[in-house]
Amino acid sequence: MGKGQIKLKEKTAIILGATGLTGGCLLQMLLNDERYIKIRLFSRSSIGFSHPKLEEHLVDLLNLESYKTNFLADEVFCCIGTTKAKTPDTEMYKKIDFGIPVSAAKISRINGIETFMVISSMGANSKSGITYNRIKGEMEEAVLNMGIPRTYILQPSLIGGHREEKRLGEWIAKQVMKVFNLVLVGPLEKFRAIDPEIIAGSMVWLANNNYGTVRIQSDKIKKIYRSNF
Repeated sequence: MGKGQIKLKEKTAIILGATGLTGGCLLQMLLNDERYIKIRLFSRSSIGFSHPKLEEHLVDLLNLESYKTNFLADEVFCCIGTTKAKTPDTEMYKKIDFGIPVSAAKISRINGIETFMVISSMGANSKSGITYNRIKGEMEEAVLNMGIPRTYILQPSLIGGHREEKRLGEWIAKQVMKVFNLVLVGPLEKFRAIDPEIIAGSMVWLANNNYGTVRIQSDKIKKIYRSNF
C-alpha cells in the first residue's frame, strides 16, 4: 500500500456525465477496478449497455435534488460540461455548468459523501470577463464552499479525443493544438491538449489517494497519471 493511499475497498461511486468523453473513460476504468462494487450513473440518457456493477438512473439533471434519496455513494465524479456553441443561451449554459455540479456537491454534503471530484477548466475565474471562465470559477467557489472533506477540482486544458457529435470550432482548435504542443514546454506545458483517459485515470487515483492540492491544472493531472499508470 503506497504512502497516502486510502484503505477502502468495495466502494460505490456516482458518475454524472458518463455518456460524455471523459465520463465514458472513467466509467470503463471503474468497472474494471476491483475496489468498486457499484457504479451509479445519473444521466439524461442511457449508456446503452449493462454490467453487474451498473445502476442507471435516467433523470432530469437540472432537477437533481429530487433524486437525493438515491444519491448515495462513497465518491462522486462530476464530468458534466457543455460548450457555448452547443448551448448558446447563457442562462441554460449556467444551469448546466454551474447548477448541476453545485447541486451534486450540495446533495453529497447532505448525504455524507466525503469525496467529490469535478472537471472544471483552465482559466476558471469568478472575476473573469469571459462568460465561460467566470461561470466555471463561480462553480468552483460554490463547490468548495460546501466543505466536502476530499474535494478535487480538475482544470484541464483542451480535451482531446474523438466525439460522436461534431464541434467544428473544437476540431479546429485541436488541430492547432497539435502544432502548439510541440513548443509548449516547461511552464507552458499546462496549456497542452490533454487526453480524456489521462483525466479519468487521474480522477481514479485521486479518489484512492491523498493529494495536497485542491485545484489541479493540466500539467499536474498528466503528472499524476504518468506516475501511477
